[in-house]
Amino acid sequence: MKNKFNQFEKKIGISFKNKKLLETVFIHRSYLNENKNYSLPHNERLEFLGDAVLELIVTDYLYKKFDNPEGEMTNWRAALVRGEMLFKIANQFKIGDLMMLSHGEAKTGGRERKVLLANAFEALIGAIYLDQGIKPAQKFINKNLISHLDEIIEKGLYQDAKSVLQEKAQDELGITPTYEVLEESGPDHVKKFVVGVHLGEKLLGKGNGSSKQEAQQEAAKAALDVYQR
Repeated sequence: MKNKFNQFEKKIGISFKNKKLLETVFIHRSYLNENKNYSLPHNERLEFLGDAVLELIVTDYLYKKFDNPEGEMTNWRAALVRGEMLFKIANQFKIGDLMMLSHGEAKTGGRERKVLLANAFEALIGAIYLDQGIKPAQKFINKNLISHLDEIIEKGLYQDAKSVLQEKAQDELGITPTYEVLEESGPDHVKKFVVGVHLGEKLLGKGNGSSKQEAQQEAAKAALDVYQR
């Protein structure tokens, strides 16, 4: 495991002074349920800190770089720090390979779970901040996250699919979209939802997700693809 941590440090371009802090990034709560005497805590406190550091650094960047309306910059920030984006970067760094999970969590696909990996990425940011300070954390976030901002703005990826669909449907048809859970499966810690979005009686799109909100967004995106053809 030590070699894997060393390789990970090379991958992210940061050498931790406190190696235990880095290890904590990858400890999921479920692992400690099976290893109650393990010497380190789970990563949720680091995640809590990393979430705040991430939001501050992204907000600071947007404030200094742009003079756009607050609402627009809020949408850009939301697109950058949303779970889907953090999951994508966590995957690039293969964070899932290093996660310390219970046997049950690992068996049910924990290493690929979006929420779990996005949370671990936030924990990594918290650990970098504690170990290295604000400047290295800022450099890491600029390189790996804020670098996606141009694409987000250019392609309109900051637009919330549910809001866009609702605005179009109300303006053009006078109808408000409604969402319905079509399927629900899996145990509580790995729930899967399939949600459908309707315009009146018509099912316009379906979406999958590990939460109802995520599935609704995916359903709205599918509906927009149909709607805009």
